[in-house]
Amino acid sequence: MIRGILFDLDNTLLDFMRLKQSAVDAAVSSMIDSGLPMEHGLAQKKIYELYDKVGIENQEIFNLFLEKNFQTIEYKWLASAVVAYRRARDGAMVTYPHVRHTLTELLRRHLRLAVISDAPRLGAWLRLCHLELQHMFDPVITFEDTGHHKPSSLPFAKALDIMGMGPDEVLMVGDWPERDMVGAKGLGIKTVFARYGDTKNTVASGADYEIDDISELLQILDHLETDLDQTDLFEE
Repeated sequence: MIRGILFDLDNTLLDFMRLKQSAVDAAVSSMIDSGLPMEHGLAQKKIYELYDKVGIENQEIFNLFLEKNFQTIEYKWLASAVVAYRRARDGAMVTYPHVRHTLTELLRRHLRLAVISDAPRLGAWLRLCHLELQHMFDPVITFEDTGHHKPSSLPFAKALDIMGMGPDEVLMVGDWPERDMVGAKGLGIKTVFARYGDTKNTVASGADYEIDDISELLQILDHLETDLDQTDLFEE
């Protein structure tokens, strides 16, 4: 019987790549308006190349960009980038369609909800609070809680331990097969691939289920419950 649902955060509950793209685009435009002597598309390309090296969550990305390309930090450009980035980020931080309704229905069904994210602890909580979802999840497992990124089994095991549940009592929902699906399956957790959040053009996810809208998770649960009821009836 399913008693809990584990969710990835970025590109599963919220459209993180849309947020990132909007924020970086605004930051580059603002730097150019402040005198940055670089074409918009080239500046974006160089920033994303840095993200590939230092991680998409890096908080010093514009410092690194200026130091690498101009051997100095022009603080007018840096400040312009930071302010524009934050404004655009907050405006673009939204959930995918039907997320809030689906989470509410899951809670109504007395399921316990958790988040397992590779994001830094503060970053994850800031996103959840911005979206007003922070009261829906317990626990929220981030990188600092185990010191390991997915697909390590440790974040999943920690969540299960806090929830007091076994691997057969939860589902894992995520957008990244190599991390979310592999990590969960390592403990025997059934997996749900959030195809709507896929940014890698995944062909074969390896998940037990795939969904194009988060609301389809409710159908999966109904299906699993029906199968369980039929099994009980057969055993009787």
